[in-house]
Amino acid sequence: MTTSGSPWAFQVHPAAWVVVAALVVTYAVLVRRPAYAATGRQVWAFTGGAAALLVALTWPLADLAAHWLLVALVAQRLILMLVAPALLLLGLPSSLAATLTRPAPVDAAVRVLARPPVAVIVVTVVAVGTLTTGAVDAQSSSAVARAVIDLLVLASGFVLWMPILLRVPGTRRPSALGRAGYLIVQSIVPSFLAVVWIFARHPLYPPYAGPGRVLGLAPVTDQQVAGFAAKLGTIAVLWTVAFVVITRAQAGSEPDEEPLTWADVERRLQRVARYERRHGAGPAEPPAVPPTPPAPPAPPEGTDRGEDHRG
Repeated sequence: MTTSGSPWAFQVHPAAWVVVAALVVTYAVLVRRPAYAATGRQVWAFTGGAAALLVALTWPLADLAAHWLLVALVAQRLILMLVAPALLLLGLPSSLAATLTRPAPVDAAVRVLARPPVAVIVVTVVAVGTLTTGAVDAQSSSAVARAVIDLLVLASGFVLWMPILLRVPGTRRPSALGRAGYLIVQSIVPSFLAVVWIFARHPLYPPYAGPGRVLGLAPVTDQQVAGFAAKLGTIAVLWTVAFVVITRAQAGSEPDEEPLTWADVERRLQRVARYERRHGAGPAEPPAVPPTPPAPPAPPEGTDRGEDHRG
């Protein structure tokens, strides 16, 4: 797609509107059930997450990110990775989260991806891989590639926040100090490309190196501003959450060790049952049978069994 038109020309994004509307309607139907009742705060959080998705995936930010400004692409990625997933997870009642993660494939994936080292690796691979020259060229020229990349970035955002926000039955979140350290690592490792953008002296991405200027930004300036936005935006969000986690733990408003609930017991029993179905339970050992007592000795011949023999 060329960028010969105006960067501010209105574009309709029906697919994004349909997907977000379906997400909101499904949530509204589910939380009306008593088993999945949501608090007012959870409803507002989920609504904010849906609104963040619309901002990131529709005009004007999505169009500027696709063809015109690298800083717009960074803003879109920050919303898709840091803002929308966090709000959507905060909007999930714990009972609904337990139901959504109950299927065996989902439960297995969440158990692995919610581990902080795995989450750091996944987020880094997606963040760096989707910002290579080839990936940026593809998302600029193909709506399908753009949708796939947006979905990958959004999914990596859920992976990023799962160790912090998602309470999955049968698992344990890290301690407050562990969560804070994890967030600091996530703010540093995946965003190392920002340093390259800041110090590069020529444009690295052809789709944003055209002669047209948006907001008066030359291509190199746009690239440098994008680097600062990526680095500072990530640090601002994740370090703020890390500070809140530590502060709440010190104030005692959030227990460092979560109590065991019936949902935890039920999920672990389900995992045991799945394991036994896959691998087969071993043969049960027969119950122990007490030894048969020896028979009493026979009385001497010619005597009555009921007679008392005193010798």
